[in-house]
Amino acid sequence: MSAGVEPAQLGRYVIQSEIGRGAMGIVYKALDSVLERPVAVKTVNITLEREYADKYEKRFYQEAKSAGILNHPNIVTIHDVGKAGDVVFMAMEYIEGVELKTLIGEGRPLRLPQAVSIAAQVAEGLAFAHQRGVVHRDIKPANIMVVANGPVKITDFGIARMRGAGDLTQTGMLLGSPKYMSPEQVIGKRADHRSDIFSLGVILYEMLVGAAPFNGENVTALMYQIVNFLPPAASTVNREIPELLDCIVAKSIAKPLEERYQDAAELARDLRECERQIAAAAPPRPTGATQTLAQQTIGVISPPEPKLVDAAAKSSVLAQSVARTREADRGTPGDVSAPPARGLASSFDSAEATQRLASLTGAAAPQTATQAIKSIPREAPHKWRRRDWLVVVGAGVCGLLAARAILRKGR
Repeated sequence: MSAGVEPAQLGRYVIQSEIGRGAMGIVYKALDSVLERPVAVKTVNITLEREYADKYEKRFYQEAKSAGILNHPNIVTIHDVGKAGDVVFMAMEYIEGVELKTLIGEGRPLRLPQAVSIAAQVAEGLAFAHQRGVVHRDIKPANIMVVANGPVKITDFGIARMRGAGDLTQTGMLLGSPKYMSPEQVIGKRADHRSDIFSLGVILYEMLVGAAPFNGENVTALMYQIVNFLPPAASTVNREIPELLDCIVAKSIAKPLEERYQDAAELARDLRECERQIAAAAPPRPTGATQTLAQQTIGVISPPEPKLVDAAAKSSVLAQSVARTREADRGTPGDVSAPPARGLASSFDSAEATQRLASLTGAAAPQTATQAIKSIPREAPHKWRRRDWLVVVGAGVCGLLAARAILRKGR
């Protein structure tokens, strides 16, 4: 702030700088003047029509109540809540980190150990919240904070739903970020804890591949894909991904609720096991100054990063793969006919080409009919037996007798 100008203040919190803006308000970095510690203060301006202002304020307090009962290393701690004029605010733990949205914003995949570690920590935080009846309903990269030397933190329970929380989040209301919404949220059904698991699965896919599994030109097309399309396995784009991780992602984003993970704790256990296997397969850790800060944070050396095309091209590849999958599903084995060959030169010698291909590949060239007949093994000639000689001699005698009778008759 400018010199000589008294800094803005909300309650006992002195505003120092703006951290970010959201759909419902602004987040500031502030100083708690009583405890003298930095905090993040989230505000919501409710200067709207009275009906909507009351609902926004009630939802804001619901956020504070939902998040206030969650004391977990992977969930942001709420310190205080209050109101100053038309602005309601919430003071919470200040985190020196970056949003996951920033890390994956360049369209490149994260290192495999880092992606699995982040997903496992988020799953553990969600499991804790779900066990206490809180469903986040808006899990997305912007609501996940990554700290260089600390735990990952889930933020913004602004549209979280507590069991029995009233009519603010009734069935049919579309709440959440479309790109990471579950199929049941898209079609307007009530979202439970398994919707958070689906959203985390989408984030994990994006961290591993560098592109989201569902992409559309507009919100309608995106929602249609979420409900109807099956994305290709992440390992088809990033070959570093092990089979176990492919299975975890597939189970997380399964469209039928009964086929999805039923418990975030189970998902966290599978991710931790996958993390253990990746660490066991990694090369030994370096010692001394050769180890980077990122490697110290994750605890393992990442394998060589796969060379992938840019984000737009990867999204196109995913879309084409999905289209081919859907086209194959609609077709039947008997209704596809091979198109006639066209454009062959009149001098093209198929026999010569076949022989040349056979010599290059080491495979035997197909035989012609004449060659096949000549290649049939023939039995070796055998010696005549006594019976054979008798038959030949008898036939010769009969022939002579017949000739003699004919001559006599002619006289």
